[in-house]
Amino acid sequence: MKFAHLRVEGQTTPRLAVVDDERAMFLDEVMPEAPRDLQELIEQGPEALADVRAAVDAAVASGAPTAPVSELRHDSAVLRPSQVLAIGANYAAHASELKLRSESAMTIFSLWPNSLGAHGATTTWAGDVATQVDYEAELGVIIGTPARDVSPQDALDHVWGYTVVNDITARDIQFSEAQWSRCKSFDGFTPTGPVVVTADEIPDPQDLWLTTNLDGHILQDASTNEMVRSVAEIISYLSKTATVPAGTLISTGSPGGAGYSRNPQVFLHDGSTVTVTIEGIGSLTTHCRVI
Repeated sequence: MKFAHLRVEGQTTPRLAVVDDERAMFLDEVMPEAPRDLQELIEQGPEALADVRAAVDAAVASGAPTAPVSELRHDSAVLRPSQVLAIGANYAAHASELKLRSESAMTIFSLWPNSLGAHGATTTWAGDVATQVDYEAELGVIIGTPARDVSPQDALDHVWGYTVVNDITARDIQFSEAQWSRCKSFDGFTPTGPVVVTADEIPDPQDLWLTTNLDGHILQDASTNEMVRSVAEIISYLSKTATVPAGTLISTGSPGGAGYSRNPQVFLHDGSTVTVTIEGIGSLTTHCRVI
């Protein structure tokens, strides 16, 4: 199943919906006690997802109305996550082009929740604060059941679903500081979506193709099989020192093709439109505004 947080034009509160073939069914219209968002659905456990499946199947059979997604507004596909973790330099080509070392241990940092953004939204930043703003296509992994000291063999059992992430980065700030959270946590610098796809629809997270299209030009084009550390290895590693709670979003790193490393360099600018696509999940579009 594919889930999204959507709202009718003019509404301020997003509602959890199931998306199928570009049409959306709001759960609060087909369930008496529908989860208010994805985080609540995840926290309610596998039985709650089964209840949603049953309710949607019954609604479809009865001809319940759906709405075209094109007429609705997206919010971040992930709302109220327990935490947002990101893995740096997880593709050898990306580490090389940015002249980053591939450490024996993973590079891990947090993204601030204010950075979460929506498909189709406009991300705005001040031009006198950041001048080298870059794109990064990444596979997002959402944890379903708490993971503590799990093996790589069992790690994917803890995955609830997957989404598309654009890990937007202010390179001038990134390379002037010893930590990476601030340069990637401007408001709207972590758009996610357009949907979260349940894990059963992604048989192998290491067999997905990612692309980044900036203003009509393909600048990233790679497979998740190029990750230095697989999704399972990432989850296992994180779980060795702390419980990874349900609802955690993990952004798993970006392949080569970053704008910073190009000659000439290519950065997001006022009026840019960048679309990150991952097969089996969807296309996430972000518009850019520099003030």
